[in-house]
This record gives sequence, C-alpha cells and structure tokens, in this order.
Amino acid sequence: MIVDLHAHYPMHVVPGKRPSVGRVAHVAEDLALRDRIRVWLINLASRFANWQSFFSGPRVRVEYMREGEVQVVLSVLYSFWDEVDIAHGPIPRRGYVHTIEAQLDTIETRIRTKHEQEAAVAHNHRELAAARAEHRLALIHCIEGGFHLGPDANAIDGVVEHLAQLGVAYITLAHLIYRDVATDAPALPFLSDDEYAQWFPQPPTGLTDIGRAAVRAMVKHGVLVDVAHMSDRSRDETFALLDKLDPDKSVPVFASHAGYRFGTQEYMMPPDAIAKIKERNGVVGLIFATHQLDDGLPKRGKKLSPRGRFQASIDELCRHIDAIREVTGSHRHTTIGSDFDGFIKPTLPGIKDMRDMRQVEAALRKRYGNEDGDLICSGNALRLLDAGWRGRQ
Repeated sequence: MIVDLHAHYPMHVVPGKRPSVGRVAHVAEDLALRDRIRVWLINLASRFANWQSFFSGPRVRVEYMREGEVQVVLSVLYSFWDEVDIAHGPIPRRGYVHTIEAQLDTIETRIRTKHEQEAAVAHNHRELAAARAEHRLALIHCIEGGFHLGPDANAIDGVVEHLAQLGVAYITLAHLIYRDVATDAPALPFLSDDEYAQWFPQPPTGLTDIGRAAVRAMVKHGVLVDVAHMSDRSRDETFALLDKLDPDKSVPVFASHAGYRFGTQEYMMPPDAIAKIKERNGVVGLIFATHQLDDGLPKRGKKLSPRGRFQASIDELCRHIDAIREVTGSHRHTTIGSDFDGFIKPTLPGIKDMRDMRQVEAALRKRYGNEDGDLICSGNALRLLDAGWRGRQ
C-alpha cells in the first residue's frame, strides 16, 4: 500500500449543491458572487496547472486512490485566496481559520455522503486503524500555511488546540508567500530562486513571533511540525527551538513534500537538514514536481516511450532516495509526498495521477526489496504519525 503524506484532495471539493465547471466543483446556491468567481478561477487554473490535460479532471480522487492502492492520504486543507490577501501587508488577518474549518466540514460531508463504503476521515489513531482494518481509504486532515492560524501569537495555542481536536495531523508553517510566520523557500515553478527574491522580497529573518508560538503550540498539542517550504534560516531556527522545547528529541519533524538538494534550489533539503530530520526520527516525503526533483540532475530524454518515461521518473525518485540514505544510513527516512493537485505541473512523466501509485510501489519494491520498499511506500509515514500525531481525544 501507499501512504501519501501530502495530496490536495480538498482542492477540487468546495461547498455546494449544484455542479459548476465540469466535474470539478460544486458551488452552493447561496455563495456570494465573489466566492463564485473565486471557485471558478481556481477550477480554471487547475485545468492548466493541476490536471493532466484540460478535460482530464483532478488527479486526486477517491476512486483513483483506491485503484492505485493508496490507503492513507494526508489531505491538504489550504486557502489560496487567504494566502494572497496581502493588500494590507503580510500580517495574517483574523478569521482565516474559519475558511479551513469550512473546507474540513465540506470534506467530511463529501466522504460521508458520497464515499462512505470506500473511504473515511480518520481523526485519531483508533479511527485510522479501523479504516485500515476495513480496507477503506483513510483521509487525515493537514494544513498548508501557518498564516491560517491568525495574527495573534498569544491566541495561537488555543487555535492549534482546536485544530488538533478536529483531527489535524500537521501544519506546514511556510508556503508560497511570506505572511509573517516563517520566511519561505522559493517554490513557484516559473521563477528561479533569484527571480523569486526580486519579486517577493522577504525580511532577513526566519521564524517570527507567530511562527515560534505555532511551533510551541504544535509540540504541546500533538500536531506535527512540517518544515517543507521553509527557508534555510526558518528551518534552522525551527530545529533550534525544537531542541529547547524537546531536548530528548522525542518529537519528530519532517518535510512533507520535498527531496534531496542536488542543485541550488533552497526548497530542497540539504544534507545537514536531512541529518537533523533523522535525529528526530522524521522523514522526507518526495514531491512529484519536476521543477524541484530535476534541479541539479541530468536532463531526461524527451523521446522516450511511455514505459521509458515511467522508468526514468522512477530512476529520478531513486536518486533522491539513495542520496537521503547516504546521509541517514538507512531507508527509514524517505517516503512519498506527491503534492498531486497542488499546482505543481509539470509532474513526473509516466505518473499521471493516483492510479499510477500501484506501479510506483511495485517499482520501488523491485528496486529495494519488500522490506525497504514497504518502509518507503508506507511504513516510514505511519511511524511518523504514530510518534507525533495525537489526534482527537
């Protein structure tokens, strides 16, 4: 089976009663005109930046995950429009968390009413074990973007506690645009790191008061800290703060969708960061975006057969797996964090959507054997959840 640490199922499921753009979304009768326009724009953008083709539909669907033998997926809650709400500066506004709560409620209603026989939302370890025993797909909520927690560092503990009780497993504190939480690493596939720095300048800092308060609250309430998207300085400061809060290193830390830094992109994990992730028994989830994975590696052939394209993509994933093993000494610190439907197109050739995860697992087991293949495909991710996710009490 596959456990995917980072996939955007909620991206194409929004509140509603009647169908909107094709198969993509359902828009409520009573949504305001602004909200209708926003939904339409996200759906239109997905056709170009998410889907395999203009009419193919989302890559992350329940039926696709079932066919691809994905049994657990960390389901990403994220509000694009709140992230780009910077007209009044980077400091987050109050109320962003309510957008997340609405998404969460919508996902749970969708799974309960449309997919009850084949899927379930797991809010804690008991519900996760029950879903696995019943051979149902388990979705676990996670959040991308610490800006959702709001502007008040003093109030963040209560917000994180509330989200923990909703079953949220982790929060990715940094993301695409600096929002006074943690400086981020460039991740837009159409900009180099230098171009990003020019167009999206950030202060010469790492974690802010909001970011530090979030880390403290997450450790306290059993919500995992995800260092994906962080700048080198933010990530180093997060490790340093964790060492103060948890000197015994019992709290794991991880990068949900990243890879080994072969090239120059700050987004990818350098050896020293991977070593610190290992110290806390964490993992690096491998993103399926070619913009990140290709950096620093030889260019793949352009005239390969479909099977050749798939094998070239597996070979590239394995380069990252092998490099992480060189740093950590084992295959206990790598897993899958595809970021499918997270606006990462182009993605690895030959792996078009969640249905192809079955082939990915077979190829990794063939390369590394069943024991290490199992760790990479699912065991490492499940160990991370066991160690750091408290869930609903």
